[in-house]
Amino acid sequence: MPQHIRRTLLCATVAATLLAAPLVSATAASADPAGTGLVIREAYLKGGSAGAPFNHKFVEIGNPTAAPVSVTGWSLQYRSATSTGAFSTSALEGTVPAGGTFLVSMAGNGGAAAVGADLPTPDDEAGLNPSGTTGTLVLADRTTALALPAGAVAPGTPGVVDLLGYGASNTFEGAVRSVDGGNPVPNALVRAGTTDTDVNAADFSNTTTPTPTNAAGQTAGGGTTTTPPTDPTPPTEPAPAEAVTIAQLQGTTDTSPYAGRNVVTSGVVTAVYATGGFSGYTIQTPGTGGAVDLTTHTASDAVFVYSAATASSVTAGQHVEVTGAVSEFNGLTELTVSSAAGLRTLSGTVPAPQAAAVAFPRTDAQRESLESMLVAPQGRYTVADNYTTNQYGEVVLASGTERLLQPTEVARPGTPEAAAITADNAARRVTLDDGASTNFLTKANQGIPVSWLTQGPVTVGAAATFDAPVVLDYRNNAWKFQPTAPVTGATPSADLPVAFSDVRTAKPEDVGGDLKLAGFNVLNYFPTTGDELTGCTYYTDRDGDPVTVNSGCDARGAAEQEDLERQQVKIVKAINGLGADVVSLEEIENSARFGQPRDAAVATLVGALNAATGADTWAYVPSPAVVPASEDVIRLALIYKKDRVAPTGASTILQDAAFTNARQPVADAFRPLGGTADDEFLVIANHFKSKGSGTGANADQGDGQGASNADRVAQAKALVTFSTAMQTQYGTDKVFMLGDFNAYSKEDPMVVLDDAGYTDLGPTADADEWSYVFSGLSGSLDHVLASPAALADVTGVDIWNINSVESVGLEYSRYNYNATNLYTDDVYRASDHDPILVGIDLPGIGGTTTPPGDGGTTPPGDGGTTPPGDGGSPTPTPTPAPQPGDEAAVLAVDGHLRVGASFRLTGTGFAAGERTTVELHSEPVTLGTLTADASGRLSGTFTVPSSVTAGTHTLVVTGPTTGTVTLVVTVDPATGTASGLAFTGAELTGGIVAALLLLAAGAGLLMVRRRRLARAA
Repeated sequence: MPQHIRRTLLCATVAATLLAAPLVSATAASADPAGTGLVIREAYLKGGSAGAPFNHKFVEIGNPTAAPVSVTGWSLQYRSATSTGAFSTSALEGTVPAGGTFLVSMAGNGGAAAVGADLPTPDDEAGLNPSGTTGTLVLADRTTALALPAGAVAPGTPGVVDLLGYGASNTFEGAVRSVDGGNPVPNALVRAGTTDTDVNAADFSNTTTPTPTNAAGQTAGGGTTTTPPTDPTPPTEPAPAEAVTIAQLQGTTDTSPYAGRNVVTSGVVTAVYATGGFSGYTIQTPGTGGAVDLTTHTASDAVFVYSAATASSVTAGQHVEVTGAVSEFNGLTELTVSSAAGLRTLSGTVPAPQAAAVAFPRTDAQRESLESMLVAPQGRYTVADNYTTNQYGEVVLASGTERLLQPTEVARPGTPEAAAITADNAARRVTLDDGASTNFLTKANQGIPVSWLTQGPVTVGAAATFDAPVVLDYRNNAWKFQPTAPVTGATPSADLPVAFSDVRTAKPEDVGGDLKLAGFNVLNYFPTTGDELTGCTYYTDRDGDPVTVNSGCDARGAAEQEDLERQQVKIVKAINGLGADVVSLEEIENSARFGQPRDAAVATLVGALNAATGADTWAYVPSPAVVPASEDVIRLALIYKKDRVAPTGASTILQDAAFTNARQPVADAFRPLGGTADDEFLVIANHFKSKGSGTGANADQGDGQGASNADRVAQAKALVTFSTAMQTQYGTDKVFMLGDFNAYSKEDPMVVLDDAGYTDLGPTADADEWSYVFSGLSGSLDHVLASPAALADVTGVDIWNINSVESVGLEYSRYNYNATNLYTDDVYRASDHDPILVGIDLPGIGGTTTPPGDGGTTPPGDGGTTPPGDGGSPTPTPTPAPQPGDEAAVLAVDGHLRVGASFRLTGTGFAAGERTTVELHSEPVTLGTLTADASGRLSGTFTVPSSVTAGTHTLVVTGPTTGTVTLVVTVDPATGTASGLAFTGAELTGGIVAALLLLAAGAGLLMVRRRRLARAA
């Protein structure tokens, strides 16, 4: 909900904000020679290659213990041999039997032409594509991606159950395990039993006889493994089943007093899960439920019956007697009925159980008293998370009308206020499941339409309204609402127990103002696709077609052109739909890393934006002459609408050691067309270090701010210094700092910026919306901060919730992952961060503004004129007459510009005696210097170097008084003529008419109104 800001109120407001996502805690493994924990037992990673015995890759997990171990909620993770970034992950689901193995298959090399025999039926499938010869595999007790430093992994590392570094991997246990031969050499890495000394080189050896074995003991030949016979022991009579009520069976704590004992009990069947993986049903004592008083109701009247043998034999409403063993399975009390003999249908009529009409209990004790019972949820519920909906068919809800919040979004880390928010989140969080354990991303299940999302959008912030009873149970470490039968995307909407409201917005709210600024994270927009490079591995769709790059190369985005087009159309529609005049971009390809001009990717995006509008609407700010010697593969960029604003000079990139592990900020000043020097404002784009990794002072401190907080603080301080310098350089104190700061609103980096006098506009003016959702918690990593002078001009702010609140299944990166193709070419889930839009009123600007819209094409038949009010040219206003110290500076080039040829550059309006530097961009080349004479004129002849490529370039003339003046020209390889006009002044007055006449005569001209920096003193 955007809010317009009264200028007087906003000027007096100072917002301090910061935050970071807490990491998930988990147990870690250490050396285990005794064999008391799960291990990677075998890794066959050359499947499908020439001569391979099997056509799929596999990892076999071994369980040396005497009890089955669930790996649901765990993951298999992979990272390339030389990488130090986050691992690629694939969630696991299932159970490793006692003393047995668990087979995880992965796609083999060669796709449909993969060589080799089929594996035995795998227990799970992983969407990883590990190298056959070198890399790092991790069995992790969490699904979030690990980010381990290179080198030996210390015992007890959080999240790591077992790790295998092989080939030339930079990450390993003790010492890396070498691999014999390349992919054509058929072999696997096998552990000697299940002994784990935490030394990969010692624990694993190369074998030419892979032995894939699944949890059922099936081997490649279809048989089962056998164990040596032992002397028989006399059979023991099972203990007689004790007759108990369900309430007695459940008890009044979280553990049944009958756990480990056989009982017989009876109840009415209320839910049946014969398919989908639960393999059971719930029964409830007749006549119970209804108006339940949780202050006196201390024992549940229902229980889950785990019974693959009888689940298909019961129907809802039957009165049955069951006999079996009581146990606690990962926190859920259940009764296991192992055969049909343990089920008996009872005759006679009994009162049906009623759904307990209760609000969601805030304590575990009260929830335990309702475990497995029918409930009719009372009160309102709000969607809090949908990240795993496309994989497991589950939706995280919050009781009440508010989302779950990142504690450090609204409270300082480590404070009682932050602890109170954490407690409130836990008290209100419940997961809506689909009555199944189906993993819709495994190959075996991708043909099943995904639950909930197929029937319509499920958006964070939407209201969830229950129309039918559900069962409250506990699975995967979470309290869940289960439908009374499994649901999938094929279930009619009318048969679902819950409906979701539509809270999507087609456009951002009106933020007012003469101009609008926005920040947009474009989610690894890489026009350089993976198939253009060598070594890339991919995430693939259900047909095996590559969709996005996984690892193995520097590209991070689309796998192929068709994938890029799906990504690009969403981004283009979203940016054009913002109605912004200046946009900062994060996570866009740094094309210099691929041997291209640094601006190639942003130029591609601008071209797509203009193609969508049907006009030459957008331009980008060229890279400056000086760029960092070392840069990330992603960068920042600034784009703007040419008929609304123009840069006042060349951009500047901050070069500071604080940003060696982040993207260096870029700054430039803009003046609105029709405005004066007093209307100029400075924009600084930012993308701070992420929260995922850090050591030493940068290790996660456990206060909710994540890893690398110390570096983000240093980056915030460097940004403050940079902003001060840029205000002097560009001659304005109106500063907007936009971007992805990777810090929530009350975290330390944001406090640094607040203490320096900058106001975080999101929490100040749009406190009910946030830009990011992580682990079901909403908060803003993305911010727009205004200096005091800029704050006075702000009219409104809107966080346009089109990305973070939508399921990841809608991304281009999940195209054709399921029988229901959730991808559409609209704005929703164009990225994972939401854009922020800010309106500003500038004193010298009047007339129409750019309202939110789709940035669509110019209506046909109007001669290309953009109607007022839709992002076109502002209403003409008289150009102020030049004042002393504010006169016009004019540049012109005379003669043909071609590679190796000379041309003449002239200029007027410069300071007397001012010495200027002349450069040719976009690949910065210094041509020489010119000194203005007493009348402010300069003139000189220069040669286009032979190293310059033909095409569009920018002449950049920079002086200490005038600042920077630029002129866009075209260089031809043989007979090119200077062309192009980059106007950064006001309306087309006489000076510009003269410029156009000069262009018509074969010369280029640029005129800018200069403001001397001394005026700000």
